[in-house]
Amino acid sequence: MSPMPESEDVRGGGPQDGGPLARARARVRTEGSGVREVKSAARTVALLELLAARGDRPARLDELAEQLGVPRSSMYQLLQTLVDRGWVRSDTTGSLYGIGISALHTGTSYLDSDPHVRTVRPYLDEASDALGETIHLARLDGPNVVYLATRESHEYLRTISRVGRRIPAHAGALGKALLAERPDGELPLPDGPLAALTENTHTDRATLLADLAEVRERGHSIDREETVTGIAGFGFALRYDSPASDAISCSVPVARLDAEHEARVVAVMREIRTKIEGALSPASGAPDWR
Repeated sequence: MSPMPESEDVRGGGPQDGGPLARARARVRTEGSGVREVKSAARTVALLELLAARGDRPARLDELAEQLGVPRSSMYQLLQTLVDRGWVRSDTTGSLYGIGISALHTGTSYLDSDPHVRTVRPYLDEASDALGETIHLARLDGPNVVYLATRESHEYLRTISRVGRRIPAHAGALGKALLAERPDGELPLPDGPLAALTENTHTDRATLLADLAEVRERGHSIDREETVTGIAGFGFALRYDSPASDAISCSVPVARLDAEHEARVVAVMREIRTKIEGALSPASGAPDWR
């Protein structure tokens, strides 16, 4: 078995989504409600998002204070509070900081408590067993999609879990399937040029819009090595919400993707989508958390 290319791991927190502080403020603020932003909450969320985006690259106090525009003394106090509560961890010297285990507890709770994720998981297993390929569930989050669940192919191995990681929505099958559910004038795309993950990623809005038009006509999206070189993807929006916020996809190494296998992938994934949508129709009683 050959290893899965690690370039598929795309961390969040890039410049296109406004940075941690901008995202935190947008989430804390309640638009049009007259509720003032809680600056201390926004600062705490921004710090956690910044540390999470750095992954295995710990940060120093001065670095964090500079990136978030916070006085050094205030940043130190905030870090120590979060260390005491397990949201941030530090090394033995107390000079390096990274995301703490409490963040994992919260993320796991999000997945375990979400009725959609809980319902979809068995269907991911069914698709994986039928196709022998990697199957994903992801959710649109602003200009990105976030992986919620994955069933890996037995044909190759990955050393890093995708769950909780995000990629730009314009750059793959999952995101394009969800973007196509929205009018062109309402697409949650970042300002400025679109980031390229491979030489095949759409970086021009006009070509992306043309692709989305084909997705709407076809009923599913196709990723021809746009996220990872050597990997093709087929994405299907789950229309138990309107517009759809979740999608499933199947990833296949292009080395073994012929016309017959592609047709089978599309047929199986269409059937899986129909089953999921039936299980999570509005009549199912699942709460709308948005």
